[in-house]
Amino acid sequence: MSLPVVHPDPSRTGPLSGVRVVDLSRLVAGNMLTLQLADFGAEVIKVEPAGAGDTLRAWRERHPDHPGGFDGWWQAYGRNKRSLALDLRDPEAGRWLRRLVSTAQVLVESFRPGTLEAMGLAPEALHAENPGLVIVRISGWGQTGPYRELPGFGSLVEGFSGFAHRHARPDGTPELPNMALADMVTGLSGAFAVAAALREVEVRGGRGQVVDLSLLEPMASIMGPDVTNRAALGDAPRIAKIASPRGVYRCADGLWVSLSGSTEAMARRIFAAIGQAALIEDPRFADNAARLAHDAEVDAILDRFIGSMTQEACLALFRAEGVTVGPILGPAELLADPHIAGRGVYVRAKEGEREVVMHAPTPRLSGTPGTVRRLAPRLGEDTTAILGELGAGPEEVAALSVPPARR
Repeated sequence: MSLPVVHPDPSRTGPLSGVRVVDLSRLVAGNMLTLQLADFGAEVIKVEPAGAGDTLRAWRERHPDHPGGFDGWWQAYGRNKRSLALDLRDPEAGRWLRRLVSTAQVLVESFRPGTLEAMGLAPEALHAENPGLVIVRISGWGQTGPYRELPGFGSLVEGFSGFAHRHARPDGTPELPNMALADMVTGLSGAFAVAAALREVEVRGGRGQVVDLSLLEPMASIMGPDVTNRAALGDAPRIAKIASPRGVYRCADGLWVSLSGSTEAMARRIFAAIGQAALIEDPRFADNAARLAHDAEVDAILDRFIGSMTQEACLALFRAEGVTVGPILGPAELLADPHIAGRGVYVRAKEGEREVVMHAPTPRLSGTPGTVRRLAPRLGEDTTAILGELGAGPEEVAALSVPPARR
C-alpha cells in the first residue's frame, strides 16, 4: 500500500503564521512542542550549538545503507524548522541571539534552572525588551521545588510519576515505556500552553508570561485517578488493569490482537461472541469489579479461544459481532495497512532528491490543517539568512566563525 506523497512548500501558511518561535531546547520535549507550532504555520528557528547541533541529531539508527546511522528522530521532529548555528559562549553570538529574541513571540528553552539567567536572558530582562514574549521553560522537575536542580530525563519522571509502578510486570518489576513518553506528553502539553498564552497577549491584550513546563506535571495529568483514589480511600491493592476483559492475546499463527471490554455492554458482547454468554450471570464475572478480581480466569478463557484461530479469522469473527478488537502492528505492518494509507497517517515527503516517510501533521483541522513546508534542516542551514534578516552584514556573520551548514 503506497503512502500519500507530499511536496514541501515553504509558501504554505497556517493559523500560527506570523508567530516567530526561537527554540533553544534540546532532545525530545522541546522539539515535539515546536514541531506542533511549526506544523501549523509558526516560524520556528532552532538555535543550535555550532559544533554538534541539537542532541537529537545524534540519535541515529544503525543500518548497512547508512554507515553513519540514519537520523530518523531529527528528520521526524525537525521538519518545518530553520536552523541557526551559533556558539553561545561567544558574547557577539549572544548579542545576536538577544536581538533575535526581541523579534519573537515565543522562546523555548530546556536548560537546567538558572542557566537562562546566567546567559543574561532572565525572563525579567527579556520582558523589559519584549513585553509580549511567551517564555517556555522546560525542565524535568520544574523551576521551583526541592528537586529543581536535579537532572530530569524522561525516564526518571516516568518512574517518579507512578507510570512504571502502574505498568509493573506480573512479578512486580516496574516497567518503563520503551519510548520517550514523558517528553512527548510534555511537548503536546507545552504546545497548548503556548496557544493559551499567545491568546492572552493577542486577543485579551495581556502581557507575555513564563510557562513553567516540567516533565512531571504532564505525566501526572495522564495517570488517571490513582492518587485521587488513594487520598480518598487509603491503601488499596494495586490493580494492573482498568477493565476486564482487556488485554493482548496471541493467535494460532503467532500474531497478536488487542481486545477491550471497557463497558458492560461490550463485555457481554465479547462473552457472547466466544459462545460463553452465560458467564455474565456468574457472580465472578457479573460486573467489571468482579471480573477484575478474577481477571486471570477471564484471560485464560480468552487465551484458549483466541489462541485457536489465526489473527485474520479472529478479527473477522469479533468485528462481525461488533467487538472492540484490533491487530497489534509494528512499523512494517503500519506502512502496509490500508487505513494508514487511506487516511494519510504517514506521508512520503519529497524535496528534490530527499525523501522521508514521517507522520502527517496532527491534529486535523478542517479549515487550516497543518502542512509540511520543509524537511528537517541541515545544521546551520539558515544561519546566514537569519542573521542577515536581523541586519548582520557578511563581515559580521563571518566574524562569528559559524561553520558551513552540514547534515
